[in-house]
Amino acid sequence: MKTYYVYIMASKRNGTIYVGSTSNLVRRAYEHRQGLVEGFTKRYNVKRLVCFEETPNARAAVQRERTIKHWSRAWKIALIEKANPYWRDLYDDIVQ
Repeated sequence: MKTYYVYIMASKRNGTIYVGSTSNLVRRAYEHRQGLVEGFTKRYNVKRLVCFEETPNARAAVQRERTIKHWSRAWKIALIEKANPYWRDLYDDIVQ
């Protein structure tokens, strides 16, 4: 059974935020960290994985991503700080 993820990347604590979804969180976070993804995250130096959620299927992941993207910045920050109050980079946790 495949797992899908909704994730939030940040440039720093209370910095620029990016919300995405993927079926391979390790690969996708690596791509962002290395600047391999052209566009928003590369332009704004968004490299820190600060929050992620597992979803049961691709449709749920995309729907959750869209929902979070429509939230206010304050709500996104609250979601991050509920799971990761110090905005610690979670990349090392997921590659182990």
